[in-house]
Amino acid sequence: MDLQVVEQLGRLDALVGEGGVVVLSGAGLSTDSGIPDYRGPSGSARRSTPMTYQTFTGDPVARRRYWARSHLGWRTIGGARPNDGHRAVARLQGSGLVDGVITQNVDGLHQAAGARDVIELHGNLARIVCLDCGALSGRDELEERLTAANPGFAAVATTINPDGDVELDDAEVAGFAVVDCRACGGVLKPDVVYFGETVPADRVAGAFGLLQQARTLLILGSSLTVMSGRRFVLRAVRDGIRVAIVNRGVTRGEPYADLVIDAPLGVILPNLSINADSTARLPS
Repeated sequence: MDLQVVEQLGRLDALVGEGGVVVLSGAGLSTDSGIPDYRGPSGSARRSTPMTYQTFTGDPVARRRYWARSHLGWRTIGGARPNDGHRAVARLQGSGLVDGVITQNVDGLHQAAGARDVIELHGNLARIVCLDCGALSGRDELEERLTAANPGFAAVATTINPDGDVELDDAEVAGFAVVDCRACGGVLKPDVVYFGETVPADRVAGAFGLLQQARTLLILGSSLTVMSGRRFVLRAVRDGIRVAIVNRGVTRGEPYADLVIDAPLGVILPNLSINADSTARLPS
């Protein structure tokens, strides 16, 4: 760790040690768990266009392609485990320094590490929703059904994308069988926000409610390229809330930040040496 990063870590220690921190995490927090990010140094060079809600619901062929790719991708996403960064966030929350966690990730690793009441802006790949009747079910159950419906499916995953699917040639997915809702026969979809969808209003309201009481908004592993995350930075600046960023590479939040650390999250977060008995519970 070079001297500049050591100095920045000390400044982050001081900010976090005051408590009242709200974390906003992005894909960069999960790279050490084997899930690539979108735009950072370990990001996947995606060749295909991300699935949109309109394409998924309107094109059965595209929907079959998605499920074949996602079926293989789940072996990585579903098997991923929290890393030191996730555990550090849970530890900070448990100590009373972090008041809430907002994540753009769909991997559920914050909760697996012990974080509580996480606001999942974009949903969670482990849940499946029926677009016709609204029934929710678990991903493991769906994977068993897809495996049973496709006994000869022998495609091999190459590049996995952060949203849980993989790169496959169309010829490899041509015969893949999609399964429908057991309750009503309707179309099943991961309970995540696709491109072309909006984040549910109650999630956004809950996230802004958390931020309203914060001293510091701590951004972890997000380039803040899309407004889904960047709007919280803009709100924090408007309301006089400090912004600290830990991320590999450039982020669009840098012009608004009080502190920016360009370093691996798995190095920075476990090395925070804050004291849970500091000023965390003092009134703002």
